Amino acid sequence: MRRINRNDECWCGSGKKYKRCHMEQDEALRKLGNELGMKIPRDIIKTPEQIEGIRKSGEITRGIFDLVEKNIKAGMTTDEINTLVHEYTINHDAIPAPLNYGGFPKSVCTSINEVVCHGIPSDRKLEEGDIINVDVTTIKDGYFSDSSRMYIIGEAKKEAVELVEAAKEALQVGMDAVKPYGFVGDIGEAIQTYAQSKGYSVVYEYGGHGIGVKFHEDPYVSHVGKKGEGMILLPGMVFTIEPMLNQGRPETRTLKDDWTAVTRDGKLSAQWEHTIVVTEDGYQILT
Repeated sequence: MRRINRNDECWCGSGKKYKRCHMEQDEALRKLGNELGMKIPRDIIKTPEQIEGIRKSGEITRGIFDLVEKNIKAGMTTDEINTLVHEYTINHDAIPAPLNYGGFPKSVCTSINEVVCHGIPSDRKLEEGDIINVDVTTIKDGYFSDSSRMYIIGEAKKEAVELVEAAKEALQVGMDAVKPYGFVGDIGEAIQTYAQSKGYSVVYEYGGHGIGVKFHEDPYVSHVGKKGEGMILLPGMVFTIEPMLNQGRPETRTLKDDWTAVTRDGKLSAQWEHTIVVTEDGYQILT
C-alpha cells in the first residue's frame, strides 16, 4: 500500500482529504496485515463511484429478471429466454457479458433441473415441473453486475420446490455471514452448515467471485469452508455469493460443449445469486 500524506486527496477518488476518507481504514489494514503476517490488497476495494456504477448495472439486471418472470412458461424455449435477455440489455444501452465470453455463444445461462450452471440456451422447451436457473451478467458503462434466479415452471414436485427454496435461503444465510473484517470462510461455513442441515450438498467446484470492473476478480468465494479462514472482508469489496445446492452428491461433470455442468448423479440442482458490497456494518445488495 502506498503511503500518502494525510492532507492529500484520497486515493479512492472521492475528492476528500485522505485523513477524512480512507486513512483510518488503511491504518487498520496495515495493523491487521502485520498481525496476520500477510499483505492485504487495497486495490480490490471499490470507490464510491465504482460502486454506484455497479449498482446502476444491477438495476438493469433486476429488470431482466422481472421481464423473464412475466414471460416464462411451459412450452417456451431457452433460446426465447436468451432473446428476451439480449434485447432488454441492448435496449438499455448495456452489454450482455456472457456473449462471446471465453467462447460462450449466448447472452445468458439457462440451467434446467440437473444442470448446475452454465447451461447454453437452445431450442429445448420448458416443461411443466421443470426448475430453471437464469444467470444474468450485465455490463453498463464498463461496470459489471451478476445475479441469478430460479423459476419453477407450473406445478413442480414437492422435492423440487423445497430445493429451490433452500437454495434461496442458503444465499441469504451466506450474505448474512458477511461482516466487515470477517473472512470469506465465514460465508462458506454458514452456507455449508445450513445446506447440510436440510439434507443437501453444496457444489464445491464453482464459487462466487469479485466483480465490478471485470467479470471475474478477487476474491474467490467458496460456498464451503471454515469460519475465520480465507481472505478478509473489507468495506468496499464487491463480490458475488451464488451457492449451488444439490439434491444428491456435490460432484459435477461438464458436457461435451465444454460449458454445461451437470450433477454426476443426475439429481436436481438449484442456485440463487446476488452481487453485494461489504459496508461498514454489513453488506448491501447491488442486484
